[in-house]
Amino acid sequence: MLKFDVSKIREDFPILGRKIRGKNLVYFDNASTSQKPKAVLEALQRYYAETNANVHRGIHALSQQATDQCEAVRAQTARFLHASGPEQIVFTRNATEAINLVAYAWGRKFLKAGDEILLTGMEHHSNIVPWQILAQEKGSQLKFAPILEDGCLDLEGLKTLLTPRTKLFAFTAMNNAFGTINPVAELLGLAREQGVLTLVDAAQWTPHLRTDVAAWDCDFLVFSAHKMLGPTGLGVLYGKKKLLESMDPFLGGGDMIREVHLSHSTYNEIPYKFEAGTPHIGGIVAFGAALEYLSRLGWEAIDRHERGLTRYAMDALSQEKELRIYGPSQPERRGGILSFNLEGVHAHDVGTILDTEGVAVRAGHHCCQPLMRRFKTSGTVRASFYFYNTVDEVDVMLRAIRKVKEFFKVKVP
Repeated sequence: MLKFDVSKIREDFPILGRKIRGKNLVYFDNASTSQKPKAVLEALQRYYAETNANVHRGIHALSQQATDQCEAVRAQTARFLHASGPEQIVFTRNATEAINLVAYAWGRKFLKAGDEILLTGMEHHSNIVPWQILAQEKGSQLKFAPILEDGCLDLEGLKTLLTPRTKLFAFTAMNNAFGTINPVAELLGLAREQGVLTLVDAAQWTPHLRTDVAAWDCDFLVFSAHKMLGPTGLGVLYGKKKLLESMDPFLGGGDMIREVHLSHSTYNEIPYKFEAGTPHIGGIVAFGAALEYLSRLGWEAIDRHERGLTRYAMDALSQEKELRIYGPSQPERRGGILSFNLEGVHAHDVGTILDTEGVAVRAGHHCCQPLMRRFKTSGTVRASFYFYNTVDEVDVMLRAIRKVKEFFKVKVP
């Protein structure tokens, strides 16, 4: 494990040295995508410079080397998740595609009219829309666990929605808009008691906290590489072996077949049955470097730093009386995400002025429109942290917010 020296860590990220509009970049849009360290950038460049070849299809040296590198990262990903084997790891384009894969390959085969799918009112659109499409096609019903005023799940309300008709419970481990951390193990236990299959959207969880699918005993889990130092265009689906084997292919084409005849085809073993066509080979290789980097930092050290930063930011922003922070008030119940609005000022205006100060935040509904409606707002300003962010950067954001207040003459009503 490396010594957790933030100033030293920041040297590994070339983009953090950039100037934006003449100001030092303060990158607080990590919930959307993280920045990439030199080790990841170099791994991607090295693959294309030294190994570039297709996988699983060639007997020449480069193809075999590319295949070996990809399969090594598959095994590395299985270890990262504490999965029992690499065959449980399916590479997709992103977490969104991984959810769609389950909806298509599991849902279309096993869901029937009258069956129910349980979601929560804080889900990303990626964990709502695929199930809406599926439910409309199959005549199934969607139900949504309610959200309390503090941005947390209403667990008692949720329990009443788990019934013998519930076939799948799909929920986020950490909400991307407010940063609410859900009690994953407890939710999975409630589903198991009713014999309900589970899917965990871990896109916001895996970059920050230790993930253990064996301890959780979830049926499916999805996440994206680009939120945890890796490249864009790469996601992961974890599934229990028996479930993956029972499912039909998601896409048809090369590499997902065993034999093709003019009249019919037979399919490859898992996980290749779900990986049609040429994958993002360079991205997979670079993701291996990202996992190695995170492993060397240590999950406890990452969590400790981010919780301290979030606590500092919450305390500082709470002093601004014209500002409303959404989500849990206790830092331990939220990840490194602060979602807020300034009285009388549109979130986009706040984000625009912060940008003039070099502060990159996200402003809008964060692909969580149902959650925004629950809290009677069209959107929020979201500052999201990662382990390379600092207290000094939070202070820069705070000064920028005060400039917004001065510009719009914001006062406490």
